[in-house]
Amino acid sequence: MTAPAIVERLPAEADDSVKRRQIIQGASQVFRMQGFDAASMGEIAKVAGVSKGTLYVYFKDKDELFEAIVANECIFQAEGIFAFDSQNPDVAGELTQVLRKFAATLCEPARHSPLRMVIAIADRMPHIGKKFYETGPATGIAKAKAYLEAQVAAGRLVVADCEVAAAQLIESSLSTLFKPLLFNFAPPPTPERVDHVVGIAVRTFMAAYAAR
Repeated sequence: MTAPAIVERLPAEADDSVKRRQIIQGASQVFRMQGFDAASMGEIAKVAGVSKGTLYVYFKDKDELFEAIVANECIFQAEGIFAFDSQNPDVAGELTQVLRKFAATLCEPARHSPLRMVIAIADRMPHIGKKFYETGPATGIAKAKAYLEAQVAAGRLVVADCEVAAAQLIESSLSTLFKPLLFNFAPPPTPERVDHVVGIAVRTFMAAYAAR
């Protein structure tokens, strides 16, 4: 749908306005309930509580609006969840602390809808899927890899392929936690369950890679 010609776009300084966030929240709700294809700009305006003209002031079409939603999620993903302390000699303790926070955050109900939406639209908008992966899984693996490489250099770990080891460790810390949530199979795990799963993942990792 083409934006009305009489509407002028707002300057970049308005991007963080309350109105823009209001529109993004409304659009997220509509996309989540109706899917990308069925959602209309009119319905988005209605749910967001703005006029259709106001909506077009901020976003020219559904694609741009969806990209804004994904960009918000990318900002969240890029935040310092994988903030490792390479100087901490307690490798198991450091991994447990970081992965526990990661698993608990990823298992929050609010995290699932954006991921489902990105998966649903990735074939049509591959650049969205690429951006989402780069700022999320790829960033987490890269940070974990760098941490493992530092521990190998310090003589605390013996790892031949730090990238694969990092990816496997991250995946194992989510075992039985994340995918059941993603597919609406199970409710969010308890903190005790998160601790249990992450503990097994870290113990298994250390049994395989700790320097003898």
